[in-house]
Amino acid sequence: MVLPFFGKKPAPGTQPGASAGTAPSSAAPAAEPPELSTLDFSVGDPTHALAHCAGQVEVQEMAAGIGAAYEEAAVLYANGNTTEAEAALNAVLDGQGGHAGEGLWMMLLDLYRLTGQRQRFEARVLDYATRFERSPPPWMDLSSAPEGTRSNVAPMVNMAGSLSGQAAAQFQQMGIIGKKSGAIRIDLGRLRAVDENGCTLFRNVLREFAAERVKVSLLNCGQLAEMLAGQVRTGEPSGRDIWLLLLEMLQHTGEQERFENLAVDYAITFEESPPSWEARVAQAASTTMVQEVALDLDAPASEDFVLDGEITSAAVEKIRKLAAHASGLQSVEVDCGQLRRIDFVSAGTLFNILATLQAQGKTVVLRNVNAMVAALLRVMGVDQVAVVLLRS
Repeated sequence: MVLPFFGKKPAPGTQPGASAGTAPSSAAPAAEPPELSTLDFSVGDPTHALAHCAGQVEVQEMAAGIGAAYEEAAVLYANGNTTEAEAALNAVLDGQGGHAGEGLWMMLLDLYRLTGQRQRFEARVLDYATRFERSPPPWMDLSSAPEGTRSNVAPMVNMAGSLSGQAAAQFQQMGIIGKKSGAIRIDLGRLRAVDENGCTLFRNVLREFAAERVKVSLLNCGQLAEMLAGQVRTGEPSGRDIWLLLLEMLQHTGEQERFENLAVDYAITFEESPPSWEARVAQAASTTMVQEVALDLDAPASEDFVLDGEITSAAVEKIRKLAAHASGLQSVEVDCGQLRRIDFVSAGTLFNILATLQAQGKTVVLRNVNAMVAALLRVMGVDQVAVVLLRS
């Protein structure tokens, strides 16, 4: 679905937004706008980065005021100011709706879907249908589920195969399941092998769950604990994540004395304080029908990468993982169907990564992007280094 957000690029010597008949100024020609790939969004204070970089983004207007409203609404929403973004879109559509393209209308409709405002969506859908004489997009509640609506029964994920570095996609899927439900039970009884990279992936997803306050229950940890125990050597400071995952497993199996002994060996080996003992109680199996997901860690990795939720500078690590995912691929599909928002700084980080992948000859497709996120990506020039496909 291609939406005509912008008009043609102004001819050299004309000011953005100026009419075709306006004579160029007699002043010295303005300097060429900087290449976006030279802007570093990955470090420093996000607010400072936004202020520093916002004036360096070139936006081409469709008509006087409309392009400015497009840019304003995209940046406001990216910063989490949904009310102000809605007001900016409504102002231009009410004032210049006859001149606004379908892109601005889709931004407003998607904004209502993203914020769960069904009544306002249905009211504006009639205006959309009248304006474009076509069937409007259907209502979909794309807002995040309130905490109170989450299920009381955690979904069960059955892990099988080898816990290795080849299972990144499967762990990403596990992360989505856990964050969506707010709780997760993970059965480790079918694992048959483990390596350090696999331990790192597993520990990373457990840390993400802790940061998102996802309740985690690990079941049948004993076999994994024994496999890990066979790979640690006191006095040999290697395989740190193996040690730390083993300590985690012993907390789940309730073996405090064994944990304390291993903690002393860890301190001697790595010359740092070990984690403290914290008993973990496994969630009892429920007779209620629950969602069960079989996660085969040995299955070929999917070429789809998922961006979901709200990505801000505090969670930009999600974007950085894209570079690692694309390392062995020539063509990369990124599913953005569950991506609600991305802020200005994170969009800049995404541009830098995609520009690097493009320079390596790789093709990246961002699909199922909502119109509000797509607007910011367009403003940031992301559509110049990747294919951006909007949600229908």
